[in-house]
Amino acid sequence: MILKSIFEPNQEFPELFTCLSENINPPLYFHDVPVGTKSLILSLEDTNATPIPWIHWLLFNIPPTVTEIKQNEIPEGATEGLANNKSFGYEGPCPKYFSGTHTYLFTLTALDTVLDIPKASDKTVVEKAAEGHILAKTELVGLCISNK
Repeated sequence: MILKSIFEPNQEFPELFTCLSENINPPLYFHDVPVGTKSLILSLEDTNATPIPWIHWLLFNIPPTVTEIKQNEIPEGATEGLANNKSFGYEGPCPKYFSGTHTYLFTLTALDTVLDIPKASDKTVVEKAAEGHILAKTELVGLCISNK
């Protein structure tokens, strides 16, 4: 399974997708989803946040026929879960709150089931429900650099 965006892996997030600009989700493209996939999960987390990674975006039950997530959109049929702010929606990198380089990890997971969990589920609940149903997983890393 392959996950891409308009920025290259391990390159800096374009400012448009951060809190310094419009703070909207970047377009994402994926292909080679395994046969038998019933749904997809997409998450975005800051792996350098402490004391635990910060979840910036969570989508689950994305239909397996979806091959792209358009800029500033959620695919039809997908469910938006709770991010760390106990809120729904995309929360982009925010370099005004940290110094140095932070690594942002998009993770796309293919499942052999559709998750039967509440909309207000966080990543812990989604991951627990996905246990034993994962067909494939792929990642895309974006960086955010602050001179603060």
